[in-house]
Amino acid sequence: MKKFGKWAVRLLGLALIGGGIYFFVILPTSVDRKTNFVEPHAPYVVSEQAKTLHADMRVADLHADTLLWKRNPVKRQKRGQSDFPRFREGSVALQVFSTVTFVPGGMNATANKMENDRMVLLSVAQAWPPRTWNSIYERAIYQAERLHKAEQQAGGDFVIARTKTDLRNALKLRTLNRDIVVGVLATEGAHPLEGKLENLDNLYDAGFRMIGLQHFFDNKLGGSLHGAEKGGLTPFGQEVVKKIVEKDMMIDVAHSSLKVVEDVLALTDAPMVVSHTGILGLCNNPGRNIPDHLMQRIADRGGLIGVGYWEMAVCDTTPDGIAKMLIYGAEKFGVEAIALGSDFDGAVTTRLDTSELVAITDALLRRGMSEPDIRKVMGENQIAYFLKYLPDE
Repeated sequence: MKKFGKWAVRLLGLALIGGGIYFFVILPTSVDRKTNFVEPHAPYVVSEQAKTLHADMRVADLHADTLLWKRNPVKRQKRGQSDFPRFREGSVALQVFSTVTFVPGGMNATANKMENDRMVLLSVAQAWPPRTWNSIYERAIYQAERLHKAEQQAGGDFVIARTKTDLRNALKLRTLNRDIVVGVLATEGAHPLEGKLENLDNLYDAGFRMIGLQHFFDNKLGGSLHGAEKGGLTPFGQEVVKKIVEKDMMIDVAHSSLKVVEDVLALTDAPMVVSHTGILGLCNNPGRNIPDHLMQRIADRGGLIGVGYWEMAVCDTTPDGIAKMLIYGAEKFGVEAIALGSDFDGAVTTRLDTSELVAITDALLRRGMSEPDIRKVMGENQIAYFLKYLPDE
């Protein structure tokens, strides 16, 4: 009986170890690999003209959720859609890193509530600090800390831009060192404020410069395009928008309800972005893409429309389909308003990763867009926007 007892303890110990390895190692990796999936495909055949042009460009992207996942972005990864080595292969000069902080249970495109927080399990499984397990605010701060750690590890090849000067200096250095990538921190929804206006100051101090107002659910600021109520800005939301503008932070309405977008346009003339989206006139998906007339108002005041790469946004996810959307937007709203907004690592399936962006350049060339305009939509519009609207100091 004693020997049986000892073996039972050993077996229990092995089971606990095995369960721990599965929960903390295998499960997060498996979810990441299945969630941020690049469809298998043969290497894209691109012209020499496209290769030469793309290698000389400063590509920029308005939205990636790389910080959500348990992988070091400084090193090349075998899963997901982006990391620093692949940014460099894709000629990416500037990348906006968004922070996902709340995922509702049963998330869908049409009617979600801020309940059944699935981020608790993900935070625990990925061994995030206990302070993040039940605090939305701390999840945003922790992801910002991860990006600052990446900046320290990158040996000068990655710079977080907090000011115009940061960005200007980094781009100047990049003329001598093409490995340099510049990052900008953003929130995927403003729920990390946790209803406290003073938390906007804390997020600013942590390096955040762009605030998405909503994600997939209505929050204390107002309605989401995918929320249960889809209402407009609340009084708290109005306070937050005014303070964002006062602090020279930027507003992102990618997931906001139509009424919130209208309310923000009425409340301030500050240029805003729709960081990752499609255009309804070409991809008729009102559960994800807001009407063209609102896009036009955003474009008219100097804002940006970031075109994504996944089906709900663009319908056709091939490089040609993405190029078609970029050209449609440029012709409808003006080329200076159009940008890239991949949503890489945002639980989307794509036909390419960030190392393969030359395939979009090639498709734009084949579809007749001029080289100067290709440079604009692939990055120069975004860079000009941040050089103009990041804080001075």
